[in-house]
Amino acid sequence: MEMNDQLLGGLFGLCIGDALGVPYEFTERNTLRNNPAKDMIGYGTHFQPPGTWSDDSSLTFCLAESLCYGLNYNDIAKKFCSWLNDGYWTPHGQIFDIGKTTLKAIKRMESGVDPLFAGSTGELDNGNGALMRILPIAFYLKNRNLNDQFKVTHSVSDLTHRTRRSEIACGMYIQFAINLLNGYDLQSSYNKMKNVTNQYYSKSEYERELYHFDRILKSDIYKIPENEIYSDGYVVHTLEASLWCVLNNKSYSDTVLSAVNLGGDTDTTASVAGGLAGIYYGFKAIPSKWIDRVARKEDILNLAERFYKGLSVK
Repeated sequence: MEMNDQLLGGLFGLCIGDALGVPYEFTERNTLRNNPAKDMIGYGTHFQPPGTWSDDSSLTFCLAESLCYGLNYNDIAKKFCSWLNDGYWTPHGQIFDIGKTTLKAIKRMESGVDPLFAGSTGELDNGNGALMRILPIAFYLKNRNLNDQFKVTHSVSDLTHRTRRSEIACGMYIQFAINLLNGYDLQSSYNKMKNVTNQYYSKSEYERELYHFDRILKSDIYKIPENEIYSDGYVVHTLEASLWCVLNNKSYSDTVLSAVNLGGDTDTTASVAGGLAGIYYGFKAIPSKWIDRVARKEDILNLAERFYKGLSVK
């Protein structure tokens, strides 16, 4: 599969998963079991038209936009601030959803705090707000050495979520994505990610946090029953749920719909899962009716083209 198909698949896969989940955010799993999500609809929780994506995609696009010109943490921070204040990379010109930890970090950036120290570090700052936007860094880091891949991923997390747990979750997710970009299948990407994660984080300052990820690293997350998969806003649960959906389905559409139908933080679970599924199955595997309906389709296509060119000359 060509890199460009993977790049388009990743960006559209993420934002379409997001858009599928937005109308159902906070809906309970039992409710969705009786009336499951089957297609892209509108309104619902946030009363937004069909194809509307949330902060997950907005901040993902801000990161991708910045990476078109190389890695510059100050520029990423500037774009995050523009999103908050000016509606930059929003679907319809204004934000309608933002996490508390992300908001605090952007306010710190605005006040002049070094972006790498803007993220919060408390136990309650282990939400999924960094994981949901981290995917573009996989394309940038694909050919870097392993140490650089982890260190840069941690730094991109730190812009809003400067906790060891968020850094590890983002590190694991990006390793899975890079494995897919390098042509591994889903099962091999998962196994390789587990091995590399244990190798990198063991015997380091991260080791005491690793037990939070035991269900992914010490067992096979996809074998856990659905009723033991949690789909709230906690970063570990989001990573678990997303990997569970990716590894238990055989197509892009089934992956993202299963993520939405877990309920809870539907947009983020579906966007995090959708980014990986989009890379693996490719842009051409995403239903065209969803691509055509997603907000700012042409702008996203243009961003993907510029990002691809930027990566080519990096």
